[in-house]
Amino acid sequence: MDDDAMDESATDDPYRSALEAAHDRALSWLDSLAERPIRPELDVDGVLGRLDVRLGDQSTDPRAVVEELAAASEPGLMAMGSPRFYGFVIGGTYPAALAADWLVSAWDQNTGSRQPTPATAAVEEIAGAWLLDLLGLPRESGVGFVTGGTMANFSCLVTARDSVLRRAGADPARGLQHAPPIRFLAGDAVHTSMVLAGRLAGLGAPTTVGADSEGRIDVVGLERALARGDGPAIVALQAGDVHSGAFDDFAAAVGVAHGAGAWVHVDGAFGLWAAASPRLRHLVAGLADADSWATDAHKTLNVPYDCGVAIVRDEAAMAAALGAHAAYLPAVASISDPYDRTPELSRRARGVPVWAALRSVGRAGVVGLVEGLADAATGLATGFEGIAGLEVLNDVVFTQVCVAAPTDAETAALGEWLREEGTVWASSSTWRGRTVVRFAVSNRGTDAEAVRRTVDAVARGVAALGIDGRAGIARPPG
Repeated sequence: MDDDAMDESATDDPYRSALEAAHDRALSWLDSLAERPIRPELDVDGVLGRLDVRLGDQSTDPRAVVEELAAASEPGLMAMGSPRFYGFVIGGTYPAALAADWLVSAWDQNTGSRQPTPATAAVEEIAGAWLLDLLGLPRESGVGFVTGGTMANFSCLVTARDSVLRRAGADPARGLQHAPPIRFLAGDAVHTSMVLAGRLAGLGAPTTVGADSEGRIDVVGLERALARGDGPAIVALQAGDVHSGAFDDFAAAVGVAHGAGAWVHVDGAFGLWAAASPRLRHLVAGLADADSWATDAHKTLNVPYDCGVAIVRDEAAMAAALGAHAAYLPAVASISDPYDRTPELSRRARGVPVWAALRSVGRAGVVGLVEGLADAATGLATGFEGIAGLEVLNDVVFTQVCVAAPTDAETAALGEWLREEGTVWASSSTWRGRTVVRFAVSNRGTDAEAVRRTVDAVARGVAALGIDGRAGIARPPG
């Protein structure tokens, strides 16, 4: 076949044509992230106006579908991969992880069982073992790859629920209506994903036991709460407060909880990764003594959505709580399958991008990533402290920075100004009774230059709004 015939054959292949269009559009998007405004240009109604048409009766060429989707959607996309995106806690993505995620879609493996999908199951097992090693967690732990932090917390809480009920002599299979009540305790700064996971697991919202000014659980309050009752108990601790970045005192809290016979779960959506850094490991002293842990690889590890990680010390307990059983399902005797470690029977191979990210950067790269994020947060805080009219409210120990102007109205205006101006996107929130603008550093690309541009943008906003007293409150640009 000559070259012209080969080219014609390629254009007639709908997979090749559609994937080439997606490849071109993806590279164009990624190339734009460093400089494009972070905010979307169109709102939902604007995108609906481009795409919400009557579904036609006839088919459409796959390449044309991809081009139409990209052209209509891109103006409504947030540049979440920008190194100056600090809203929520969302990382960028490593090239190898993104490419591996494309392969996951192309391979189209339902990674539930080791038998029909040995390749992706094996890759996930390796990724799980690497994670346990990097984070200093027990090597015998079970690792499940789920959609995100909420489902990772849910998976661990379901396992905890069934385990503490068995210890109490109850049969979890009969349901909570036939079981003794379970005490579910957490600090006052418990994250909403933990609250939701508790509700989904039938535990209800946790009873809070107090916290210090940075959001760390009150260990004395925990001890008192556990002493007030008896029966099965689950204690939720936190590695990385969403506002301050603070870490609970794991050594003390785990000791108190285990002394009362409670299961200890750690919500470490982004903060669990401090365990990978020799410089930051002191923040998580005692962490490995807990019973389960949850994290989210699309945050600190910078892999694509969606990739939560549920980790349980007792893998058999995890399989007993989450495992699926049916005559038609293949099984390997005495070895847990992937669907024994997640609440899903059907799912994509989420652990493959984790493997690719870790293989790409290596142990030293993970350490550099984690420490680089913390250094960027410190750099932001130092820069903000030099801007008249701004105050950094939290002790910056990891990757979170909360700033405020003298009044809540001025702080709210600053957040709106930044998001509209487009150089920086940071979320507004309320913390310790004050309106704040919160900067969550999660992107591997947030280097010294990104920090400088961020501080400059905030300084421009402060000046434009007259927060230091030089002018009245101005409207955001645009």
